[in-house]
Amino acid sequence: MKYYLIGIKGAGMSALGLILNDLGYNIVGYDDNKEHQFTEDKLRERNIKIYTEDNDEIDENTIIIRSSAIKEDHPQMLKAKELDLRTYEYNEMLGKLANMFDLITVAGCHGKTTTTAMFAHVLGGITGCNYLIGDGTGKVSKEHKRFVIEACEYKRHFLVYEPNYAIITNIDLDHVDYFKDINDVMDAYTEYANKAEKMVIACGDDPYTRALELNKPLFYYGLEDDNDIIAKDVEYTEEGTNFDVFVEGNYYGHFELPIYGKHMVLDALAVISVCSYERIEAKEVAKFLKTFTGANRRFSETVINDTIVIDDYAHHPSEVKATIKAAKQKYPNKKIVTVFQPHTFSRTEEFYEDLAKVLNNSDYSYILDIYPAREKQEDYPNITSKLIIDLLSNGDSINNETWDKLKEHKNSVVIFMSPKEIDVIMQNYVNFLKEEEN
Repeated sequence: MKYYLIGIKGAGMSALGLILNDLGYNIVGYDDNKEHQFTEDKLRERNIKIYTEDNDEIDENTIIIRSSAIKEDHPQMLKAKELDLRTYEYNEMLGKLANMFDLITVAGCHGKTTTTAMFAHVLGGITGCNYLIGDGTGKVSKEHKRFVIEACEYKRHFLVYEPNYAIITNIDLDHVDYFKDINDVMDAYTEYANKAEKMVIACGDDPYTRALELNKPLFYYGLEDDNDIIAKDVEYTEEGTNFDVFVEGNYYGHFELPIYGKHMVLDALAVISVCSYERIEAKEVAKFLKTFTGANRRFSETVINDTIVIDDYAHHPSEVKATIKAAKQKYPNKKIVTVFQPHTFSRTEEFYEDLAKVLNNSDYSYILDIYPAREKQEDYPNITSKLIIDLLSNGDSINNETWDKLKEHKNSVVIFMSPKEIDVIMQNYVNFLKEEEN
């Protein structure tokens, strides 16, 4: 049987393709985006075919899996309907696979990708672990009983899962094209958490997780003293972050992270919490946390002479703020320059003031045109990047043709932020720096 994945270059879809390939299935992919995406590299390593135009792969022996971004009237979907083929949405297929294992789901408006990657690294190193991460990576073996997946709240997709442990890194208003308000978001997370078979583990420093009313055992982690799992004596340095952990009042262990920012400590606490309740020795957990360097496109660094170029997925104000703060922790003596592409008109409309506020924590900011994703400019006629630029203390617009504005920024930390790779601008700037170095 052949699986045909429509929208295969998406982070979750590409990871699902890898997992189905691991299970021995024939995988073929299609994507409207003809440009190279980092997610396709591992697919091509497996010799998985990826089409960007019409093809003859859809036949009566095909099962269709589609990304949530693919509509029913997409030409590839219409072809599948003509043949009356079985069709699954991404989350439906992932749920069918993952629910056969001892499942750990990681949900949250921010930090779920890094936390899932951290789980995969730690549990994979200690006991072996299946995983699907929203950075385009996934792996599965029937020999491993645990499966950790990144569980997205968009359109309540995470409700298909039946986890042993339901993790919540935080709750915030996002995906405003779907959720009506924060109460709607809270309702979705409440339903998700109540599906946990063993327990819910949530960040207790987050006000919205504290407001959850659940009928399942709930344990909180965080830096505040009213949590069940607490990080104490936290030390933020230019080399990383160190801290001690106490579980329900008892000392569990000392941990060192080679990554930066308070948000990374909280992500690590989610992993440590599950490991402690699974009776895994702290020294084993600490050994693997010490070698965790991050997920794809999460604070990914390239150092060229005295300039640091960072590629990051951040697109929500809370994520942008955390990324800038982490850069300041690691490079306290350098200027911080941000290159930001707003993602979707609806998110920009809702958060442009907050985005400008957090971007003003950098020394200078450049803003690209809004990446529309599933939306159309005509539906948001007055929403443009100018809304953000006008509120910046030190900022300007930038695009592929004007990338050379960055030439004046050397001996700095230059952070490129967007879910969509800002490839042309970043690569031109990197090439310029390398030429200057030589």
